[in-house]
Amino acid sequence: MASSRHWTEHNIPDLSGQRVLITGANSGIGFETARVLAQRNAHVILACRTEGKAVEAMAKIRALYPRAQLQFLPLDLASQASIRDMVVQFREQYDTLDLLINNAGVMWLPQSKTVDGFESQLGTNHLGHFALTGLLLPVLMNTPGARIVTVSSIAHRGGQIYFDDIWLDRSYGRQKAYAQSKLANLVFALELQRRLHAAGAPIISVAAHPGVANTNLAIPGFEQGGSPLLARVVGLLTPVVAQNPVNGALPTLYAATSHAVEGGDYIGPDGIYEMYGYPRKAYATRRSRNPEIGRRLWDLSEQLTGVRFDFTPAIGVRRG
Repeated sequence: MASSRHWTEHNIPDLSGQRVLITGANSGIGFETARVLAQRNAHVILACRTEGKAVEAMAKIRALYPRAQLQFLPLDLASQASIRDMVVQFREQYDTLDLLINNAGVMWLPQSKTVDGFESQLGTNHLGHFALTGLLLPVLMNTPGARIVTVSSIAHRGGQIYFDDIWLDRSYGRQKAYAQSKLANLVFALELQRRLHAAGAPIISVAAHPGVANTNLAIPGFEQGGSPLLARVVGLLTPVVAQNPVNGALPTLYAATSHAVEGGDYIGPDGIYEMYGYPRKAYATRRSRNPEIGRRLWDLSEQLTGVRFDFTPAIGVRRG
């Protein structure tokens, strides 16, 4: 796929009648993604951990677009119980979903565990989204043309999946754990597409990354147990080398809405080292594209979450 040099949010068509669920949509790239899709008349569900922040985000969007169709559903990706509760709430109301955007994430956390005993970054960024996607798969399969967009990072290039020490208990590093989680996001998106294709499913899985975006993740990541000096340096350099959240959201928006996107694509910025720019097909490492790594991570993720994906074609497809 050639670079879409001039593609911006203005290229997105009208999305009336489409239902979208975005994790972590109250701030940063998730917020900008929600804002744009709501402006294009999609029904946008903000799946967020904190209701107050989601309500504030929805108020900001409605101030710009008074007719925006917005909804909040509580979701803590660090809790498998919370994920299941949210899916129950969603399925009580809807039986279709046009677009799932796995956007939320944590970055560079000190060593810690989720309530389920998972290392926090892998547990939230990957295992949370793995479970959410699997539990929502029936409604996605019930929506021909639906897409699943999983947000990874250029940090995946330095990552590997430590199958013999998946929680990094023997050798923990904040950046190491983050890179593993972002590689897992991309491995998952590509393996999911393989399985969807093999099943003849009417939906696709794609991935995206924002390049280097000036959001609320990086600096807090350094400050939480990191070096104050390093946090200050990053704080000074980030506005210089990073793009704002509006532009950082473009690869996600392109992956979610462009007719040129195919299953298994990985979309990122077209600038130097994919740090900034307009959306295009991005570089995915050989490790991320390795089917054996994909299979091993999938099997492990099923074992840890207890979620099994049902690729059975939907019967009696309907809009609801």
